[in-house]
Amino acid sequence: MGSDGMNEKQVWDKFLEAIKEKLSSISYETWFQDTYINRIEDNKIYVVVPMQLHKKNLNENYKDLIVETFNEVTGTNFEFEFILEEEAITKKKIETKEEGVPYNNPEQANLNPTYTFDTYVVGETNRFAFTASLAVAENPGKAYNPLFIYGSSGLGKTHLMQAIGNYIIKESNKKVLYVTSEKFISDFIGTSRRNNNNIDNIDYFKNKYRNIDVLIIDDIQFLANATQSQQEFFHTFNELHQEGKQIIISSDRSPEDLKLLEERLRTRFSWGLTVNIYPPDYNLRMQIIKKKLSVHELAKPVDEEVLEYIANNCTSDVRKLEGALNRLFAYTTMFNKEKINLEVATEALKGHLNSYGYMKNNIQKIQNIVADYYKISVDDMKSKKRTSKIAFPRQIAMYLSRELTDLSLPKIGEEFGGRDHTTVIHAHDKIGIEFGGKDHSTIIHACEKIENEMKQDKSLEQIINKLKEKIT
Repeated sequence: MGSDGMNEKQVWDKFLEAIKEKLSSISYETWFQDTYINRIEDNKIYVVVPMQLHKKNLNENYKDLIVETFNEVTGTNFEFEFILEEEAITKKKIETKEEGVPYNNPEQANLNPTYTFDTYVVGETNRFAFTASLAVAENPGKAYNPLFIYGSSGLGKTHLMQAIGNYIIKESNKKVLYVTSEKFISDFIGTSRRNNNNIDNIDYFKNKYRNIDVLIIDDIQFLANATQSQQEFFHTFNELHQEGKQIIISSDRSPEDLKLLEERLRTRFSWGLTVNIYPPDYNLRMQIIKKKLSVHELAKPVDEEVLEYIANNCTSDVRKLEGALNRLFAYTTMFNKEKINLEVATEALKGHLNSYGYMKNNIQKIQNIVADYYKISVDDMKSKKRTSKIAFPRQIAMYLSRELTDLSLPKIGEEFGGRDHTTVIHAHDKIGIEFGGKDHSTIIHACEKIENEMKQDKSLEQIINKLKEKIT
C-alpha cells in the first residue's frame, strides 16, 4: 500500500496528522493517538485500537470522518474495521498453501510478538517458572520436555509460553506453533466432519501438528470432555516427544489434579518439568504497575499513593491489575484530569477493585474467626492433627486465606504449621468441591461455585456469609 511510495505506517501517520487538524486535542488523544494499521485485506483496513470503548465510539461517531480524511490523504477508498490487539493475532488469516509450511515467524506461529522475556516482569512468585521457560527457549527439546506451567487465570502463563516461542523463532529456524486446546479440538473435529474422514485432509491435520519443532498448547484442561481429541493429542504428544521436539503445556491446575484427563496423558505431562505461577505479591504488583506506566508514556504525573492503592487492591491476577491501569488511563484522558491523585483513582476505579479490599498478612484474623466458629483452638488448626473436627475447619481457613489475602501459597502454608504449598492447594480444592460442585472447581472459579451452591443450601450460605462478615 502506499501514497507516493509510503508504507502502511507512514500513510497512517500522515492520516493521523490530517485528522488531528479536524479534532480537538482531547478527542484526538483519546480516540486516535494510539491506533495503528494491522493489515489490509479485500479493500478493508483493519485498525488496532486500545479498548472496546474505542471500537464502539469510532464506529458510531467517527466512521464517516475517517473515510473522508483517509480519501483526502491517499486518494483511495477503503472500508475500516476496528479491532483489539488480541484480535489482530486471532483474526488475521494465515494462508497455508502447501503441507509443511514452516511456522517460523510469529504471525504463522500464532504468537503475539509483544510477548517476550524482556516484557515479562519477574518477581518471587513467578521466578522459577520464568527461569525454567528461558532454559527451554535456549535449549528446546533437551532442557525440560515437556514443560508444564500451571496457575490461575491471569497470572502470565500465556505471556511466558509465547515468550518461549518468540525467542526460539528469533534465535533459530525451528518451526513453532501456538494454539489453545479449544483450537486443537476445533481443528481435529472440524477436519473430520467437514471432510467425512477424508484421508488426505486428516493427514493434513496431523502434518500441521506433527511436522513442527515446538508445540505450545494453552489451557490443556479444556480437553477434559473431548475423548477423541484426547486420543489424537496423545498420539501427537508421543510422536513429537519421541523425535525430541519441544512440548510446552499450560493449565489452571497441576497434572495430577486434571482428573478428567486420561491417566496416560497426565503421566506424560509429568515426564519433564512442572512449574507453578503464584498470584503476584505486593512487590511484583508494584513492578508491573511501574512497567506499564513506563511504556504507556502517560504525560500526566501519577502520585505514588495511587500506585500503592492499585497494588494493594488488585491482588488476584495480573490481568485485573492491567485492567485497572487501562481504566484509570481512559478515565483521566476522557475527563482531562491534570494530575492522577488518590481521589481521581478512587473515582475511576469505583466498582472495579476487589470488593473485599486489601487484607495483607491477615491470616491470623481468619484463623481466629474460623477456629472460634468451630470451637477449636488456633494451635489445633496449626497442628498436624487430622481428625475431621480439626481438618475441616483448617481447610476452610486455608480456603478463605487464599481467597481473601494476597499471600502466596508457600506463605499460607507457613502460617498453618509449616505445610508446603501442595497441602494448601489440596485444602483449597477440597473446600471448593464441598461448596462448589463436583467438577474440581479451580481457584479462579471457586467463589462463583460457592455462590451457586449457596443458592441451594441456605445453611451453608449463612455460615459463609457469617465468616466473611467477621473477616472483612
